Amino acid sequence: MFPNDILPGIDLYLVFLCLAVVSAIVVARLLLDKLSYKARLQNFCIYNAVASIIVGYFSAVLFQAVYNIPKYGKFQINSQTGATFYGGLIGGAAFFLLVYFLLGRRMFGKRGIHITGFFGITDVGAACIAIAHGFGRIGCLMAGCCHGAHTDAWYGIYMPGVGDKVVPIQLYETIFLFALFALIVFRIFKKKTYNLSLYMGVYGVWRFLIEYARDDYRGFTFISFLTPSQLTAVLMIIGSVVLFVVQKKLMPLMLDTPETEEQK
Repeated sequence: MFPNDILPGIDLYLVFLCLAVVSAIVVARLLLDKLSYKARLQNFCIYNAVASIIVGYFSAVLFQAVYNIPKYGKFQINSQTGATFYGGLIGGAAFFLLVYFLLGRRMFGKRGIHITGFFGITDVGAACIAIAHGFGRIGCLMAGCCHGAHTDAWYGIYMPGVGDKVVPIQLYETIFLFALFALIVFRIFKKKTYNLSLYMGVYGVWRFLIEYARDDYRGFTFISFLTPSQLTAVLMIIGSVVLFVVQKKLMPLMLDTPETEEQK
């Protein structure tokens, strides 16, 4: 929609990516305060999240390069490779959890506040992912990527990179993600948990369906009728159910954990 630089080397895609990161960090701080987490654990989570975002970006590019192999006939990473949300989410989340449990054990003890408060952290994480992804999709709209089919309808938006009006799937997804963010925040304020499971399940269903409306290059999988994003969406939905069951079983045990010196 507006892919040109607004300043040398800076376009609106980059601006909204930065806004996505900042919004996630601000939301994390506000919600962790709301849930009365200790400052030391808050800072640990924020620093870990920033590092995870950086790792997630490289993971997003790596996943996209793999998606592009059928298109280009080889694995390559360059300025045109792009990035995929799922790759960033998987890589960033894996890194966050690895650091959270390994370094957290050294900082807070074997059964410290990082364990008792883990599912509250995942609730906050779900809200942060939703709002960051929403701003990221605005960036996609500005860049003209991740678009829908060509159309002459009134709701079509002209994309310079496409050279035609297309269905603004990015805008629809932005609205959906901000609505999902609002729902998760509402649930957190009402002291309701299972929000990461909610996010994974609801977004997984949405992403699976919205893929049928996408008209950019989607890549291939070993299941011919599913795009890589649809296959990942299916795994995400399954993961949401697994996480819900695991949380339901483990949360009472975590809440019964005896206080450590860090918690007193």
